[in-house]
Amino acid sequence: MKPDTEGYMSDWTLDEFHIPEVADKDRFHDFALPLPLMQGIAALGYEYCTPIQSKTLPYALSDYDVTGQAQTGTGKTAAFLIAVLTRFWETPLQDSATKGHPRALILAPTRELALQIEGDAKGLSKYMGQRTVCVVGGMDFNKQLEKLDKKPVDLLVATPGRLIDFLERNKISLSKVEVLVIDEADRMLDMGFIPDVRRIVYQTPHKRRRQTLFFSATFNDSVMRLADSWTIDPEHVVIEPDSVATDTVDQRFWMIGQDQKEATLLNLCENPALERAIIFANRRDQTHRLVKFLQGKNITCEGLAGDVPQRKRLATLNRFKDGDLRILVATDVAGRGIHVDGISHVINYSLPEEAEDYVHRIGRTGRAGATGIAISFVSEDDAFNLPAIEEYIGEQVSCTVPDLNPS
Repeated sequence: MKPDTEGYMSDWTLDEFHIPEVADKDRFHDFALPLPLMQGIAALGYEYCTPIQSKTLPYALSDYDVTGQAQTGTGKTAAFLIAVLTRFWETPLQDSATKGHPRALILAPTRELALQIEGDAKGLSKYMGQRTVCVVGGMDFNKQLEKLDKKPVDLLVATPGRLIDFLERNKISLSKVEVLVIDEADRMLDMGFIPDVRRIVYQTPHKRRRQTLFFSATFNDSVMRLADSWTIDPEHVVIEPDSVATDTVDQRFWMIGQDQKEATLLNLCENPALERAIIFANRRDQTHRLVKFLQGKNITCEGLAGDVPQRKRLATLNRFKDGDLRILVATDVAGRGIHVDGISHVINYSLPEEAEDYVHRIGRTGRAGATGIAISFVSEDDAFNLPAIEEYIGEQVSCTVPDLNPS
């Protein structure tokens, strides 16, 4: 059964999407992708493959299991979505699809990341007729159920807890899943989701009867055991962190007393060179305090933390993406799902306790070929976290006296 291709322009050709060949770069043209998918890629403005896309697509498109080590912001979402959508186009269902029986399941640790994946999937499949539904906690269960009941779903994007709610109520069956994607496995582990993920994986077909694409920013022993359990002879692809963010981000570490942080932050926010920025804090209460402080100084900003109601979080994130909000204050968990081009600055009000989170934070800027600036405040307390960050990024950092001109 061919998918509904409403919106597909049958007279569109690759001649309308000319990307010149460049040495050491792969084009999406080079992978013989379906024409409607190429139309979606062209509409999104993609040109050349990122390293994770170049290395994973040949295997994923050939139905191999893949384990990929890559940070957020490297293009891995498009990599696995392109593979899944191509598979569905080339092997359409022979019988009528069944409601509540997705063909692909994509698991993500946070609501923001899941919603971002849903948006990317809808963009790529715009001319293909494939249907994507996202089910996440913190949003109206019944509205999500209505979307599932409306018509069959091809791609289901979910966070573990909410998916289990649907499974326990027999509203979703994973018995027909052809492709399982697990994104940010290390974060799943850190957040205690692995028991839930195991329950979910066991309800999909055996790993010999499905394709599994498994991504993680790090591959320690615990993550490797999970990958070994859920994949069959996977092709392992590694994109090192130093090729992700540090090449395009000007990293600055400012020595500053704890009692000087607020005044320094205010000075930065008042400078028009700070075009669009994310300020990272380590805790929810610190996030709310900074928002209150900046708003009290007539700086327009909003906070993004786990205790903010989901509807407000989505509205805030959309305003930031649309350019209507210049400054966002966020915690690490909330910040994981922010994939917005054009962020000029990342400010670490406090250095994260986990070195990996530092790379995730600064990866919010310097995206899509642009450059960015990351400014980290280093007080007496923050200095304890510096050695682990230096080891993780593979270079020594130099702390300087604050330069109050962020340009």
